[in-house]
Amino acid sequence: MEDKNNDFIEITDFKDMLNKTKELYGDKVAYKIRKKDGEKGEYITYTHREVRDMVDALGTALIDMGLKGKRIAVIGENRFEWEIAYLSVVCGTGIVVPLDKSLPENELKSLIDRSGVTAIFYSKKYEEELKKIKLLGVGKLKHLISMDLAEHEDGIYSQKELIEVGKELIKEGNREFIDAKISNKDMNIMLFTSGTTSQSKVVALSHKNICSNLMDIAKVLDVNSNDVFLSILPIHHVFECTVGFLFSLYRGAQTVFCDGIRHIVENLSEYHVSVMACVPAIYERIFKIIRKGIEKQGKLDDVLEKEELFRDKTMEERKEVFKEIHDMLGGNIRLFISGAAALDRTIEQKYRLLGINLVQGYGLTETSPIVGVGTNENYRLGSIGKPVPSVRVKLADKDKDGIGELLVKGPNVMLGYFGNDEATKEAIRNGWFYTGDLAKIDDEGYIFICGRKKSVIVLKNGKNIFPEEMENLVNRIEGVNESFIFGRPVSDDKDDIKINVKLVIDKEIIKDVYKIEGTDEEIKEVLSSKIKEINKTMPPYKAIRGIIISEEPLIRTTTNKIKRQANLDEIEKSENESFSKKCTTL
Repeated sequence: MEDKNNDFIEITDFKDMLNKTKELYGDKVAYKIRKKDGEKGEYITYTHREVRDMVDALGTALIDMGLKGKRIAVIGENRFEWEIAYLSVVCGTGIVVPLDKSLPENELKSLIDRSGVTAIFYSKKYEEELKKIKLLGVGKLKHLISMDLAEHEDGIYSQKELIEVGKELIKEGNREFIDAKISNKDMNIMLFTSGTTSQSKVVALSHKNICSNLMDIAKVLDVNSNDVFLSILPIHHVFECTVGFLFSLYRGAQTVFCDGIRHIVENLSEYHVSVMACVPAIYERIFKIIRKGIEKQGKLDDVLEKEELFRDKTMEERKEVFKEIHDMLGGNIRLFISGAAALDRTIEQKYRLLGINLVQGYGLTETSPIVGVGTNENYRLGSIGKPVPSVRVKLADKDKDGIGELLVKGPNVMLGYFGNDEATKEAIRNGWFYTGDLAKIDDEGYIFICGRKKSVIVLKNGKNIFPEEMENLVNRIEGVNESFIFGRPVSDDKDDIKINVKLVIDKEIIKDVYKIEGTDEEIKEVLSSKIKEINKTMPPYKAIRGIIISEEPLIRTTTNKIKRQANLDEIEKSENESFSKKCTTL
């Protein structure tokens, strides 16, 4: 992946982006969607020109409905209609409010109220909830717009019909949306941070914020109009929205949609995907599928031998050596980007040994999101690369190991937290955004994220424990799906902390791998021995002293980040409920 500093399009806002790229990529396919009732291999396609024409038509219809300058929400699964709706709002109508599709009804109601949206685009799944919310007169909500209805029905607008209405209005000379001026420094996007509705903050982003990020990503990543993006992460989240959705359109690439995590390898192959932005858990899942396939064919030893033999070869040479593995993923993978959580260094290295170009990126909702990303030019194992071109970083309050809080400055940094001046002043000081993440920066400028500042466990001797680092080690134990490292006061010294871990297990895998009956006692014995093996590889102060075993998944955000306080609360609540959940001392 070579540096592409001169190969990018200067853009000021999303409308400018759509107009300029329409001229360049108009006839290329922007979306490829499998027909719902068609045979396998039957697809509907939309060109970049058709997409931009639909955005213009839908935006024109929205303004005609009286929605100019209003806040409009979008909620639903990743789909073509979601993206058209988003663009039709933000490119000349009003302010877009993407909402989390996993919200329960009470939280959805609360966010609709807090955001002050006048209209909402939605998938069929949310129709009954939204009808109730509208009937209750929550906030300013007046208009429901369905992504699925073919025509207006029972007071609900059809997105499809509005597009047709907009096309007619444009034919009649209505250019209100097409000629709309964008103020690229004002708030155009309202994003809720993860957390309960009362605690979540509203991140205010502008066109300038995200467009600076799009141009920066284009300068360092070799992505072009021949690439195919697989959309899988929740699209309301800024990582998928910027890197998966908007960047794909900006580069004139093609987007396809994943049928669900269970189908990811099948979809990579079916659509010959070349680029994907995803979270570590998905890459771990794909790796396990690859590994099982190799083992079934009896080729594992051969693959491991070749990994060592070709360790110093180029990515292209390794790709050729491991062509069979690449073919399992469609044969076209050029770039996997991992973000939103720490990637296990072992997994990262394994992918690259197979000639699969997996890099880490880092960012936050507040930074639109990308701060840094690895490339073939700027790559170090375990690093999130160097800052993208328009972003500056530095560390605050470094300790003796050179670890400090990562601060970010650049055009990608949010305007602030909407309606919360106090939180904004706390987060942005002297133009620097305080990320809350601890990091090291080496002599060559590579950034290594150590963990969240508020997650760090500080021991009595002043040593810091980074839970994410230890969880990556524990997660390598066969039969452990995921883990959660936490600290507890030592019974005879309340000022000191004992390190504990909650292991979420797959009982069937444990029975099969370790050849045991699978009783609670047997499982605890096996896993305790594995934890003790890990302890031997670490300094004594890091040793895990207690384990809890469960089959219930950890509580996570929609982008797969562990909700640490929520999981601690769950442990406190459930520890005494059953034998398997009690903490065993090692």
